[in-house]
Formats: sequence, structure tokens, C-alpha cells
Amino acid sequence: MKSVVLLDYGSGNLHSAERALVRAGADVEVTADFDKALAADGLLVPGVGAYAACMAGLREVRGERIIGQRLAGGRPVLGICVGMQILFDRGVEFGIETEGCGEWPGTVAQLDAPILPHMGWNTVKTPADSTLFAGMDADTRFYFVHSYAAQQWELPESPHIAPPKLTWAEHGVPFLAAVENGPLSATQFHPEKSGDAGAQLLRNWIESL
Repeated sequence: MKSVVLLDYGSGNLHSAERALVRAGADVEVTADFDKALAADGLLVPGVGAYAACMAGLREVRGERIIGQRLAGGRPVLGICVGMQILFDRGVEFGIETEGCGEWPGTVAQLDAPILPHMGWNTVKTPADSTLFAGMDADTRFYFVHSYAAQQWELPESPHIAPPKLTWAEHGVPFLAAVENGPLSATQFHPEKSGDAGAQLLRNWIESL
């Protein structure tokens, strides 16, 4: 059984995420312990609420260092919702710019949509060779709750690493619904709230650890 640390930094649906991971077959520990978070087979970084508040909480537990050190060693990390957003260089909310973890270049900004937040079920467009979405139909729906997202992919291509696998969705404008970039993966939607589809995605991730 793969070990997964669910990072407890004061943001995220910890109980529902923990239950979903356990159902998906992981041995889960909810903790902010630095060494345990480094040692686990997988690290899940949740996140709800404001970008700035999430980054403040993350820094209090040295979460950005945990993420960086894990990735430097090729150890898997999965970000969810704002836990995906903070992986980018910066977030802009209400005119305030907050520095993120900087694992990916780019800015998280408000969606240009007639209705916000984007709340409810939506389909996504996945790459054919996706690991996270393996075994799922093209019309599979996932549960979103957000007003902000990364709306373009700015990481330059490199001959030394495999190109990232990008999954897109649309609410007013196209936005990144998921990214698979070596050991670093993330989803803008909530797998733990996405029923059977979310459970399958989490199983796919756990089996890849």
C-alpha cells in the first residue's frame, strides 16, 4: 500500500480528501511534519479559499520547501484546486499579486465569465496519453468550485524532459483543468467531490507512485 501525506497547512477539505484517498487505496497521514511529508510515496497539497491565505499557510509549515525538495528528488506531488494554483509563479486576486511556489511559470487570474464562481460539473479535454485520466470516457465530468485559474501554459519546451500533459476545460474562457509534468501533477477541480470519476483519478495517481 502506497503512503500518502495529505499536507495540513490550514487550507483544504482535509476530511473529505482523506476519505477519498483511503477509498482509493492509500495509507494516508494528515500532517504538516516536514520529514514525514518528504518521506511519503506521494504528497497531496489541497487548497480552498484565497491564494494569498493559502500561500501564507503553506509558508508557515515550509510547504513550498517540501514541494521543492520532493520534486528535486523526483518524488510525486499532487495539487488540488488552490493547491494547483499556488504551484504557479503568482496569483492575482482583487488587484493584489501574491508570489506562489514558482514550480511553473505564469499567473493565476480571474476567469472572464458571465457567472462566477464556476461551480458544478464540467467536462475536460484530456491528452491521449494521460496517466491521471486513464480509463475514462471523453464525456466524464468533474466538480469545480473556483473563480480563478491558470489560463495559459507558459513553460518552454525542453529537449531534455518529456512535454507536460495538459488538460483543458472551459468556463467563459479556456483554462487549465489539470497538468501532468513528471512527478508534479495538479487538478483545478476537486477529485474528492467528483464521485466515481474523481475516485478513479486518485487511484490512477496512487498506482503511479
